Formats: sequence, C-alpha cells, structure tokens
Amino acid sequence: MLTAATKARKGKRYQPNVLLFDTSLEQNLLQLQVELLIKTYQPGPYTTFTIVQPKKRMISAAPYRDRVVHHSLCNIIQPLFEASFITDSYANRVDYGTHRALRRFTKFARHYQYILQGDIQKYFPNIDHQILKIKLRRKLKCPDTLWLCDLIIDNSNPQDAPPLYFPQDNILTPIIRRKGLPIGNLTSQFFANIYLDSLDHFIKDRLQIPGYVRYVDDFALFSNDRKQLQTTRTLIEEHLEALRLRLHPIKTQISATKHGANFVGFRVLPHQIRIRNASLRRARQRMYDLQQQLANNEITPAKIAQSVCSWFAHLRHGDTWHLRKKILQQFALML
Repeated sequence: MLTAATKARKGKRYQPNVLLFDTSLEQNLLQLQVELLIKTYQPGPYTTFTIVQPKKRMISAAPYRDRVVHHSLCNIIQPLFEASFITDSYANRVDYGTHRALRRFTKFARHYQYILQGDIQKYFPNIDHQILKIKLRRKLKCPDTLWLCDLIIDNSNPQDAPPLYFPQDNILTPIIRRKGLPIGNLTSQFFANIYLDSLDHFIKDRLQIPGYVRYVDDFALFSNDRKQLQTTRTLIEEHLEALRLRLHPIKTQISATKHGANFVGFRVLPHQIRIRNASLRRARQRMYDLQQQLANNEITPAKIAQSVCSWFAHLRHGDTWHLRKKILQQFALML
C-alpha cells in the first residue's frame, strides 16, 4: 500500500487531496488495508470533465484514496499479464510508450508498401464488462483479487457512447449489458490492454502479420500486398464483433506508405518524421497561454523553461530541428 501511495502521488504531491491524505498517511493506508481485507471497501464518486484536444472526450478522475487502491491492484496483477502481451503493444507498459512505438512504426512504414490503420470506435466507452471479467478470470484465480477487480469495474461511471447492436442482439441487449471504463483510471488503461490482447494474438499468431503495432486502440498493419490488408480488415472486424467493438468507419483506412501516415502525434514519411499539424497547433496555443500567464505573474520563467524542455524531449523523436530553433526564439522573446 505504501508503494502504491508513492506511485499515485508522483507528479501530484502538492494537490490538496494528496496533501490531505498524506497528513495521516499511515492511518489512511491501514484503514484502506482493513477495508480491503474485510471487503467493506467502496470506491468513491468520480469527478468528471471534458477535454476537446486532441479530440472531445470525457475524463473521469477517481478520489485519491481510490487511485492508491488502483496502483496496489496493478502492482500485483500486471506482472501476471505482462508475459502474455505481445512485444508490439506499447501503451501503459514499463519501458514502452509512444516514442518506442513511433520507432517501430517508422521501421515498418519504410519497409512495406501499404498500411492498414485501424481505430476502434469509442473504445473505452464500449468495453463490455462481462467480456472483460471473463478475460480476467482466465489468468486470475484468487477470489479476493477478482472481487476487487469486479468492484472497480462495476463502479465505473456511465460513459458517453451510443448503443451498438451486433448479430443475435435483441432490442434490449445494449441496454442490459453494462459497458464502459472511465478514461483516467490506471486500472482502465491496464484493463484496456487486456481486452485487446486477443486481437494482438489474432493478428500476429493466426493471421501471421509480422508488421503490426498497437498503441491503446490505434493500431497499424503493414504489407506489400494491398489485397491482403483488405481481407485482413474484414477478419479483424469479425474478431472485434466478438468483443462487441467496431472499427471507426472513417479513421480506418488502407493507404500507401509513400504518402505518409500519422501515428502518436507524428507524421511518418519515407525520409522524414514531422510533427502533426494538429499537435503543432496545440503546442502554439500552449506557448500563447504560458505567455499570458507570465504577463499576469501566474507562472515563473523557470516553469516555462521546464515546460519547453519537456516538449523538446518529445520533438527530438522527429526531424524538428528548425521547429525547435523557432520555438527557442519565441521563448527568448517571451522572457
């Protein structure tokens, strides 16, 4: 529990709810431990807000004490599932992440002629609770651990997603079956990886597609045979139906890699990696906001420098030398 609290407070040490919990840290952790042991623990209500960048999504923040429990659970069960994950699944895993995914994506994009880019329609809001619980039970056998997993899943707040109908559904099926995990929970991110693990193995093991990368619900398959990718798309759609998921009809496309492809905020071209225009617009807006905060004495130059350095670390994974030079000039003018 102490290890979980240390991880949960990372980057949030001075938030009021964290400070309040830490004033009686030992007592609060012991209280959580007792509640878990005797099964009286109940998750608290979520705080929800909507973001519009990079796309409109509802974010749900659990109370801090619940986030400590989420870290406790993931610390124990994640190693049990990690061994079964494929190498080319990069989200929410230690030593993986967006930049490693980008390098793998770039390697495939420059080796193959065609790419099938897939995006699952409203992925987190459409994760089916019953199917997820079945998947957890294939690996976890401890009744107490499964009780906690079920409790967290069952206490997910309602998500914004239209009903989806699948073969053999009746008119009430989408209403009766509970679905949706709150974006923002550590457990949701981990459960999302478990949910699509069968898709990863279906593509890599059954379909024998060597060029494959997935980051959360964005995935890409590569081939020199366009017809193979067209056939594969149909097979993937059938597999996702069993998970009660659908591909996004517009964002899922087959194209030639020579024209470039977008992935994790970058555009990968045959001889260059650029930052996406949408990402660049958000960054410029962020620089403008920092400039306004500095003028109003709401932020220090040191904090701005920290933010710029963090963004530069991200930009260095693309061919962005001229862009970084321009940002530095703008940063100098701000100060």
